Amino acid sequence: MQAQPAVKKKVKSVSYSHWGYIFIAPFFIVFLIFGLYPIIFTFKTSVTDAVGWEKILNNSYVGLENFKQLFTSGSLVYDKFWGALGNTIIIWFFNFVPQLGLALILASWFTDSRLRLKAQGFFKTTIFMPNIITAATIGMLFMSFFAYPIGPVNTFLQTSGIVNMPVEYFRSVEWSRGLISFIQWWMWCGNTMIIMIAGISGINPSLFEAALVDGCSSRQTFWKITLPLIKPILVYNLTTSLVGGLTMFDIPHMMTQGGPNDTTNTVARFIYTQGFTGSRNFNMASAASVVLFVIIIIGSLVIRYVLNDHDPKPGKLARKGAIK
Repeated sequence: MQAQPAVKKKVKSVSYSHWGYIFIAPFFIVFLIFGLYPIIFTFKTSVTDAVGWEKILNNSYVGLENFKQLFTSGSLVYDKFWGALGNTIIIWFFNFVPQLGLALILASWFTDSRLRLKAQGFFKTTIFMPNIITAATIGMLFMSFFAYPIGPVNTFLQTSGIVNMPVEYFRSVEWSRGLISFIQWWMWCGNTMIIMIAGISGINPSLFEAALVDGCSSRQTFWKITLPLIKPILVYNLTTSLVGGLTMFDIPHMMTQGGPNDTTNTVARFIYTQGFTGSRNFNMASAASVVLFVIIIIGSLVIRYVLNDHDPKPGKLARKGAIK
């Protein structure tokens, strides 16, 4: 008799693919509740007459009436909104331009093998340190430094004979805007520098070695190799800075409350005061948020278009050649 072949038992394979969905589920749940839903609710509220808590849910559709008020000269909110946007752009510009310039210089120094700077870890940590301090702490710190009439800065200037009378820094437009711009620069310069260092470190070292062999100076290497190859990092930094700058709220709100005469009032503060003070104009706050959202989208697209290369792709060149 022939022996019958043994029947092989099928081994059930265990699939772990569903664990990936379980691990990422908390992020999507939190985003849907605290991210996507508020965005949709803001767009919906922007076309209603939601004024006051009682009408936040029971409101009526008014179309683009709220947006007309924002874009109609002479309305109650026109001057305040566009004045706040102008203040925000001014403060952001004088904060980000020196921030980006200094971050590029420091990043090029720290990654230049010819300089061989010592104690790089200490300097990187020191420069990055303000970024991990809360904005509330920094705001209180500078308010105490520049306090009137008695504060460390005023006391030092008077005892040194530089000024005869104490200076009211937060009643001066130039000083208020300058201090807010300086604080924003001081807080975020280290973060921008670290991102730049990471971008430069990702460049192929053989390119720098070839430049060194060819006798290129550090300046030539930076302008011809480093800067062109970190354009994606520049796009990222400019975009994130644009978003953070146009939504600036904490430092101006703590230090000046938008003063003097609304010259440091930002768009985020305008939205806050419209929606959560006075008569609670949630409709106007939502409309301003939508306009700010559109401005940020347009600004981000412009930054990406300007900094991206516009050379035709190889495929297009080949097709053009075939047509000719």
